[in-house]
Amino acid sequence: MSEKRQNHDSGSAFEAAYGYSRAVRVGETIHVAGTVGMDYASRAISPDPAEQTRQALRNIEAALVAMGSSLADLVQIITYVDSAESFEAVGPVLGEVLGEVRPTNAALVVGFPFPDIKVEISGLAMIGCGAAA
Repeated sequence: MSEKRQNHDSGSAFEAAYGYSRAVRVGETIHVAGTVGMDYASRAISPDPAEQTRQALRNIEAALVAMGSSLADLVQIITYVDSAESFEAVGPVLGEVLGEVRPTNAALVVGFPFPDIKVEISGLAMIGCGAAA
């Protein structure tokens, strides 16, 4: 018997336009799409890579909570940054927010299609594997 798929959309205009979901749950596994530090309610994005990281993690957390999980269940993240200098600001925020969770992480320097984006984070969560939130 196959597990039923559950999609979650965050309200980003890109999800509908580009044909993807913020997160997809199958069974106890949640895959989170690359998530930027935009506040989807205000459509604002900070120029500061550290604040973009905090907002991206808030966006990821909202998707996980909507699907019955939390940041504590993250087992893997991939962090994309626009430069090594940006990662110097991003890394400590990851440690601050995810320090007790300690998911695996690969960090890559990439070129983003939009100049305001400094960081994007994708993730994988396994429901129930983390500490109580």
